[in-house]
Amino acid sequence: MASNFFRQEVDSAVDALLFQQVILYPTDTVWGLGCDAELPRVVDRIYALKNRPAEKACILLVADEQMFARYAAVVPPNLPELLAAETRPTTYVVPAAPSVAANLVAPDGTIGLRIPRDEFAHKVVQRLGHALVSTSANRSGEPTAATFSAISPALVRAVDYVVSWRQDDETPATPSRVVRVLPDGALETLRE
Repeated sequence: MASNFFRQEVDSAVDALLFQQVILYPTDTVWGLGCDAELPRVVDRIYALKNRPAEKACILLVADEQMFARYAAVVPPNLPELLAAETRPTTYVVPAAPSVAANLVAPDGTIGLRIPRDEFAHKVVQRLGHALVSTSANRSGEPTAATFSAISPALVRAVDYVVSWRQDDETPATPSRVVRVLPDGALETLRE
């Protein structure tokens, strides 16, 4: 059963997202900058905060297979089997659907989607009802911050809402595995 603090943090993060704000939050991998994936103007803010080149797409967190299908123009027919076989957080690169903010789509028309196993990130996405942008909480070209304490104080101050949940967790995290789903359902590893 979730604690009151956990529920309050989920509620506060979702409220910030509904007010079209940028949040700093823990995921099943590293700490991330996030916003509603259907709001191009707010997505632009994340790119500006990170000083990220526009052609570099961001990962989107989705709550389940149905939400995955909402953002993927092509859903792998073996998606349930792929998800069941995961041994670590895995992002699937697939053709993007029109519902994704255009500034999140890679030049080749794809988007990266992941169903988070982390209870907090999963609850936020589920409650939001939209995909959530998930990009590492660091400026472009700088090392990925594996813990909250490693995030630049300037970046912490620049976002609209900072989640308090798991800030004291010093267990180093790593980015997700990234795979491209090929037309036959096979996987091509892009990042191990």
